[in-house]
Amino acid sequence: MVSRAAFFCTLSGTLSESLFHMSESSRVECGSSDLALPDELREPLIAHLASLQERYLERGWGARVGFGSRPALIVIDLALYWTRPDHQIGTNADSVVDATCKVLAASRDAGIPIFFTSFAYDPADPPSPQNKKLVMKLSPDDAPLFELDERLERRPTEKLIRKRYASAFKGTNLHEMLTSLGIDTLIVTGLSTSHCVYATCRDATDSFRVIVPDEAVGERCEVMHRVNLLDIDIDLGDVTPVDKVIRSIRGVAQ
Repeated sequence: MVSRAAFFCTLSGTLSESLFHMSESSRVECGSSDLALPDELREPLIAHLASLQERYLERGWGARVGFGSRPALIVIDLALYWTRPDHQIGTNADSVVDATCKVLAASRDAGIPIFFTSFAYDPADPPSPQNKKLVMKLSPDDAPLFELDERLERRPTEKLIRKRYASAFKGTNLHEMLTSLGIDTLIVTGLSTSHCVYATCRDATDSFRVIVPDEAVGERCEVMHRVNLLDIDIDLGDVTPVDKVIRSIRGVAQ
């Protein structure tokens, strides 16, 4: 049985290092101030999530999948509509973009395949029931909002997938591209933890080892980020500090 003290001391090994070390800071860096946890609730929530993960571990849930030998990187929806706080569902995502750029640099140096996603915006698309849940206030001239954030410096050889759904797999040929490349590990970064990142991890986990660099994913709402990151780490993949992911990428290149 893992003691709670050992739980906090060994986050870099058996557990996700990122989920609960943030108790030392006031709040997560990514997010919207009006959707942040009240300060008086943050410590109790973090402690409760730590306790939950310990109990899942005792049930044999939440083990590590580890890196394989053929990784690829996918950057989810770091387009202007999400990375600029002045847009409807945008947020302060600077920390996520910065961390993703570090993973991108290591991936480019290692020569591993890199994919990006953004929303396939088409004002001519017929409405769906989900449009009643999120009413996107867009005009036909707003297509440029779904261009990638220029800080990513996407290269022509890096595939951009335009998707209509939360998962990067649904309605696209991402799975076929990954399997044709012999990929066994998918590194997932971007926005948002509770939606497109989570959905992509969910669809990937039965075919690929899923690695989520914790500082390189984010969410406009702090509660949603923390809870869904825990869910990913328990059930779908390894939530791992960016520096450790970068070391693993460099190790594959050697």
